[in-house]
Order: sequence, then C-alpha cells, then structure tokens
Amino acid sequence: MSEVRKLAEQAREAAGVLAITSTDQRNLALVAMADALVAREGEILAANRADMDAAREKGVADGILDRLELTSARLRAISEALKAVSLLGDPLGEVVSGHTLPNGIELTQVRVPLGVVAMIYEARPNVTADAAGLCIKTGNAVILRGGSLAVNSNLTMTRVLAEAAHAAGLPRCAIQAVESTEHAAAAELMSLHGLIDVLIPRGGAGLIKSCVENSKVPVIETGTGNCHIYIHQAADLEMARRIVVNAKCQRPSVCNAAESLLVDEAVYRKVLPALLAELSTDGVALVADEKTRALDAVDGIEAATKEDWGTEYHDLKMSVKVVAGLDEAIAHINTYGTMHSEAIVTEDYAASRRFLHEVDAAAVYVNASTRFTDGEVFGLGAEIGISTQKLHARGPMGLEALTSTKHLLMGSGQIRE
Repeated sequence: MSEVRKLAEQAREAAGVLAITSTDQRNLALVAMADALVAREGEILAANRADMDAAREKGVADGILDRLELTSARLRAISEALKAVSLLGDPLGEVVSGHTLPNGIELTQVRVPLGVVAMIYEARPNVTADAAGLCIKTGNAVILRGGSLAVNSNLTMTRVLAEAAHAAGLPRCAIQAVESTEHAAAAELMSLHGLIDVLIPRGGAGLIKSCVENSKVPVIETGTGNCHIYIHQAADLEMARRIVVNAKCQRPSVCNAAESLLVDEAVYRKVLPALLAELSTDGVALVADEKTRALDAVDGIEAATKEDWGTEYHDLKMSVKVVAGLDEAIAHINTYGTMHSEAIVTEDYAASRRFLHEVDAAAVYVNASTRFTDGEVFGLGAEIGISTQKLHARGPMGLEALTSTKHLLMGSGQIRE
C-alpha cells in the first residue's frame, strides 16, 4: 500500500471518531496545539531556516521568501490564531432549517463535518496550522501536502500539531502530512475518490489548474489574486493614492495585494505622475499602456503585454492602464481578473453601485484596499483559503465552508403511498 493511500485510510477512520467528539474536546485540542507551537518554537524555526537557506540558494524571489519565512513573532501569531479558533462558535449540529412536512414527519437540516479534507499548497507554512486548526474545529480529519520549498517547516509543524492533538485526546491520525513532495504523491491524493471528501489547493495558477483539471476528488478552487484598483473620475485622489500604495506595497506577496491599476482617462494626468513616482520610489516595477508611458512620470516603465493584464506577480510589480470610463474598467476586470478582490475609488454613488453589482468577484470594495480580504479580518478566525468559485463557498473560507449538512427526519410510522 502506498504512503498516500495509507494516510487516506487512516484519515477516514479518524474522521469517523472526530465527527462525534464534543465541542470541548476539540477546543481543548486546539489550545494544546497552539501551546505546542510556542513550546517547540526552536525546533520549528530551525526547520524553517533550513528551508529558507535552500530557497535562497535556488534564487527564489523575495515575494516567495516572505511567504515562506517563519519568525518568532509570526509563529506566536499563528499560535494565537489557533486559540482564536477555539473561541469561535461550533458550527457542528447547528440547525440550518427545520419544519414539519404535511405528512407529519419532522425534518431538520443540521451542519456536519465534510469528513476527510486534503490540502495541497506551496510555500506557506502558516497554511499547515490554519488548515489543521480549522479542520479540527469542524471535526474533519486533514491530510496536508505542502510544497518542496517548505518541506522541513511543514513536516515539523504537522508533527508538533498532531502530537499535541493526540495527547489532548483526539485520534492519532486526525492530522497527517504527505512526506513526499513528488508530483506522483499529489496526483495520487487527487485520485482517492471515496477516501477523501474534498481537496483544497492553495498556491499559484499552475497548481490550482492542475488540481481542477485532474482531480477525481471534489475541489474547492482557491483562485489566484489578480486584484485591481480602479480610480474613477469622481475619486478623492488623495484617498486613491493611499489605497493604491497600501494595496500594492503593504505586503505584495499575498493573494489580496493589488496587481493592476486602472485609472479613468478624465483624471489620469492629475493622479498618475505623483502616484507612479511614489510607487517607483517604494520599489514597484511598472508596466503600462501607451497613455501612461507617455506621461514620462518615471523612468523605466515598460510596455504592458496582454499577459501582464492577467498576471498575479506576487511581488513589487504592477500593471497600469488608462480606461475610457466605468464600462471599460468593469469589462477589463471581468476579462482579466481572477474573481478574487476588486476595488473602485469614487465619490459617485451610482458608479459605486454599478461596480459592486457588475464586477464578478468574491469580494468587491468601494473606497478601501483589497488587502482586507482575509478570514480573520472578516471575523471568521483563521481561513483555510479564499474561494473564487461559485459553488458551496466563496471568498474567505472559515468554519462553515468546512461543513456539509445532513437532513434528520423524525416520523411516527409514515409510509409513502
């Protein structure tokens, strides 16, 4: 039996036990997991340093290194996030709806665990803890398959979390990791329909595309984040400046960072020269259309290609385009966006309402940075991913996204004629 199938069979058995644990049992396990991360900080950070050293030797981009790195402060924040999840309400057993059928049968729809959740993700060690914590809270067993760049960090964190959860009384195989980083291991994980209930990929466009196209297990698609800021002709230009700089520069490696800037042609000469200069000073490489380049605001702005309009850079790089108005902005976003997070800056109420209703994305903003698309910010605690699909879950996925429902029917001898 292969490593992956063995993990899946063990997870299936553990899921049956987890499903009937109490809220208190799972919450105590989460606190124990959080405390273990801090208690074994040295072990985890040593593993992360090995990953960071190897990644630097490979010439990995700074944006990816930022996502890969763990520090004492980041690890403590991850620990606190697990404790915060333990304080959230338990979705399991929640009554979604209930009524009595005409024949007298009492029907109640309640929330239940999905069962076995598999995660395939790249250089994000924090995903290991977030996924494990949310799955435990919702009574799901989890199989974690991280990328090769973070292999030492992921395996060490998984071991720490799993041992703490088991010591707190949960099944031994509730939290497991696939040790192999070979493609074949991920491919087998995608094939285990019947053992794994749902697959959640987190990473770049290539990883997500591979999972969606090849998985036999149902996939919740967490899309890439080609996020736009559109400066409308009725924008407060100082507000627009602050929003654009924050959305691009505050943490450029994450999926809710802005990658594309659209500016209404009615105001582009007023807003772009100073804004482009500020972005350039902050280290942002710019690619743009001809109108933007003709401003000569900063040196070195290259011509944007069609591929640039659809690219998630994960770095200090941004595409810039002047658009004829709201219609062109919406059309551009719906063509090149990834249905993640999009924003308009405007004082025009009618324009803001059109943007909210016509832009097709999981999160649509008026006069705010796209950087707020985050499970914790949305009040969900930690998140397992940001879904850009339209079935079951959309946007930041917290506890409810990791549940299904069951219909309970109480009769008194009814039969169907």
